[in-house]
Amino acid sequence: MSVIALIFDFDDTLVPDSTTALLRHHGIDTEDFWTKRAKELVEVGYDQPLAYLNLLLREVAPGKRLEGLTNARLSKFGAEEIEKTWFPGLPDLFQDVQTIASRYRDISVEFYIISGGLQAIIEGCPTVQSFVSGAYGCQLAEDSTTGWVSEVQRCVTFTEKTRFLFEINKGIVIDDARSNPFLVSRKIDEQNRRVPMKNMIYVGDGLTDIPCFSLVKSRGGSAFAVRKPGRESDKQAFEQLLAADRVSSIHSPDYSSGADLGDFIRAAVASKASDIQLNASQALL
Repeated sequence: MSVIALIFDFDDTLVPDSTTALLRHHGIDTEDFWTKRAKELVEVGYDQPLAYLNLLLREVAPGKRLEGLTNARLSKFGAEEIEKTWFPGLPDLFQDVQTIASRYRDISVEFYIISGGLQAIIEGCPTVQSFVSGAYGCQLAEDSTTGWVSEVQRCVTFTEKTRFLFEINKGIVIDDARSNPFLVSRKIDEQNRRVPMKNMIYVGDGLTDIPCFSLVKSRGGSAFAVRKPGRESDKQAFEQLLAADRVSSIHSPDYSSGADLGDFIRAAVASKASDIQLNASQALL
């Protein structure tokens, strides 16, 4: 069975930013959190994901807005709040591309999420549980006494995302990679890799996804960038992505049939499935 992997960033790609939604839900000033406090940490040398994770954990202390926060509460927030915020055309797209792949012999499509957001929120969404084969995100460890989240267990940086692309590429099981992170460095011949990069379609919202865009596109896969209308500050950066051939095209986050992004993804799945089937037929001649 040949596999086509449709891989998404999460925040501002599939849903509006979930961490911002969490902060607002608990009455935290998001403007102050992102543009002042997080920015100050970045300016003194913090990686951007670690800056926001540390600030988040500071809000879990007694008397703070997120007092008593647990991974179970984060998952519940995903199920009850984030699940309602999918961009247009979702989750219908997932079912549609599965239907497209089913028209071809011995071809399946799998969905993955690679995000700098909180994995507990992502995995709490029922749609993720129904369709997504694997989600990779930032993880928080809980204090053994209080049960509250207290430490950063995993931080997904921009380039760290490419590690998970290789795990998908090589067919490394998530639980195995968690207990032995060096598995991703294991040498596997290209012809024996479970999901060739050329069978990947990567969708992300831009700057944080550039390493993944470049990797997938350079190895024959497809990459689509999502830009929210009105986010003019990113316009020049997105134009540079196109000029450098890092992405195939840039679209508003509408995955509906009939919308540009939705139609391009559906067409990309059909095209890759057709190529796989044609190559398989030729190999038999």
